[in-house]
Amino acid sequence: MNRIILIVCIALISFNAKGQSDEEKVKIPLNDYMIGTSYNYPEQIKHAFTENAMLYLTKDGKPWPRTPESYAAGFAKREAGKFNGRHAKLLRTKVYNDIAWAEIEIIIHSINARFIDVLILQKTDGEWKIVSKTATRYPLQNTAGIPQRKVIMDGLKHPWSMDFISAEEAIVAEKDGDLLLVNLATKERQVIDGFPDDLFTTLKLDVSKYPEGTYPKRADGRMVRWNAGILEVLLDPNFPENRLMYVSYVSQKGDKYALKVIRATLEGNQLKDIKTLLNPGPYVSGLFHFGGGMTFGEDGKLYITVGERLFYEHLKEGLAIAQDLSDERGKIYRINPDGSIPEDNPDFGKDAVKGIYAAGIRAAQGIVVEPHTNKIWFSEHGTVQGDEINLLEAGANYGWPNVTTGGYRSKDYKPADVLNTIFTDPVHYWQQTVAPTGLTFYTGTAFPEWYGNLIVPGLSRGSLWRIALDGTTVKTVEELFTDDHVRLRKAEMSPDGKLYLLTDEDNGRIFEVVR
Repeated sequence: MNRIILIVCIALISFNAKGQSDEEKVKIPLNDYMIGTSYNYPEQIKHAFTENAMLYLTKDGKPWPRTPESYAAGFAKREAGKFNGRHAKLLRTKVYNDIAWAEIEIIIHSINARFIDVLILQKTDGEWKIVSKTATRYPLQNTAGIPQRKVIMDGLKHPWSMDFISAEEAIVAEKDGDLLLVNLATKERQVIDGFPDDLFTTLKLDVSKYPEGTYPKRADGRMVRWNAGILEVLLDPNFPENRLMYVSYVSQKGDKYALKVIRATLEGNQLKDIKTLLNPGPYVSGLFHFGGGMTFGEDGKLYITVGERLFYEHLKEGLAIAQDLSDERGKIYRINPDGSIPEDNPDFGKDAVKGIYAAGIRAAQGIVVEPHTNKIWFSEHGTVQGDEINLLEAGANYGWPNVTTGGYRSKDYKPADVLNTIFTDPVHYWQQTVAPTGLTFYTGTAFPEWYGNLIVPGLSRGSLWRIALDGTTVKTVEELFTDDHVRLRKAEMSPDGKLYLLTDEDNGRIFEVVR
């Protein structure tokens, strides 16, 4: 198992190292070290070091030199892939030609300890490796500043998204339920009526046709998680004046489905004057990879993510869906608020679908505008790993499935060539499965050290990530709440600077992140 993981990670490194600076490349072995020691991957730990590296540690107050082999052996005794309670964070690095040093902070709450690792790295034949490590330990005294999750509301049916009318009032979209008007202070909630009749939710699934009332299983034996229902809810920038709102959801025709985006006026608890803005087809079977993420850009245009709607890659022969510009799926759209196409959209050719802004998308859910810079960022689901954070650029092709930081579900799959196309690399990718969802930028005051950081929730292992950026370069990546994972669908900032999280659970909850 560990050998397989190592091979995948080496492939990812080879893919992403092209064109990177030494400041970026030096983080590759550091990430190997942090992930390997936090998730018990001994081969990945050893890969971070040179064969003749030495680790100068202490044991019982005496020097305790270790080789990478002997050091990694301690992690081989634990369950591979299971988080072991080590909260690793890269603090700083410095590169001097072909040598570098780095500091990594490791907090282990179970023993009330904080470690600082100091590592020396060297570049040989263009590849960075750790050649030496030492560490010191001292008690972790002050835990008052550690973030906590406070339950604000529960009893929701797999909430997918929310948008704020005010600091206390919000509209929440339940994937398996309704569109709700909620008050976070009084805990009151009210169903918004008038939703279109073609809405399909998992509550409409006839599970009686499956053995023992279960949903069908995938080829690997795991249960399918359906994504049918109401997805993103987004208020118009001028909502107080025009009461306009935008909703993406799963639309049904017979036993086939497609994404639909509507605009409506909210009058009391009723949707009025509903207009379809986008309905990327064709309608096909399968309740996954709809996308449906939405945001308004600084330009006043509406940006919408649309998934490719394909579970196994081999099911599409020839040119991949996400690469076929005449296919409406696997793209990001840019439209006017009334559904018309902006004249300054990128030109993908005469046969391309109207409204496309970017292509090569597999299953993007989260999309958000960065405050102050107005750049647009989006999250991307891979298959076998391959989860990414991307910076949206006009006319860009993000490569799926021809290039990926992960692998394929279909054995021996090889995508058809795409000629005369430049693919855009991700800004960040994970070497383990994260399944990133609805992301946001932190603009609050409770955690001033987080200001401007990208907050990324994930479904896999229920992870939550804080990414510090320097322009468009990732400086540090920290996983939060590693000792208490919950599947998360959305992170959202309120008008008064509070960070909220939506959980993907039968008893769906809204958390506020507090000190």
